[in-house]
Amino acid sequence: MPSLFITFEGGEGSGKSTQIRRLAARLGAAGRDVLITREPGGTPEAEAVRTLLVSGDVARWTPNSEALLNYAAREQHLEQVIRPALAAGRTVLCDRFMDSTRAYQGYAGGCAPSFIDALEKTIVGVTRPDLTLVFDLDPTVGLARARSRGDVVSEDRYERKGLAFHQKLREGFLDILRRDPTRCRFIDAAQDIEQVAIDVWSVVEGTL
Repeated sequence: MPSLFITFEGGEGSGKSTQIRRLAARLGAAGRDVLITREPGGTPEAEAVRTLLVSGDVARWTPNSEALLNYAAREQHLEQVIRPALAAGRTVLCDRFMDSTRAYQGYAGGCAPSFIDALEKTIVGVTRPDLTLVFDLDPTVGLARARSRGDVVSEDRYERKGLAFHQKLREGFLDILRRDPTRCRFIDAAQDIEQVAIDVWSVVEGTL
């Protein structure tokens, strides 16, 4: 089977992690060799950068610094994990990728689009996702879900940025979807888990 690169995007508490595991199981049952990974993260070095980004004071980094840190981690992730997996014909499912930087640091944080464009062109290059699922959810609902998890208290830096930030974030993801409707597909994350899984499979099956 040919390689496939699918990314999962969306705001806090939108259910990406749950759905990525469900999709991996279904693709595995269909005979695909599946790799689940995440950003920031995916390598020991990138996981160390993740800790710097998702914990601590909300104002510890400027948006430009955050974008650079994300792309430092992404370079390692691409070179050591994603590109080798794709070259081996694997299906890569990634929880967040380049669109999260554009949404979090660009639309919500205020980084200049040209700055993010340059980073994306240089680091991502041609290794763009074949399909991106954008999980859309009212940020008030998403933040409540995220805060109820309890097991990621140390990774709540972005959750503490305030509702206005997360509203801009949602608008950013929706604009990314509108600008690239061939690659990006809308998923209504307000539905129950089973229906979301059905919608995800419907989109992925069409890509397969």
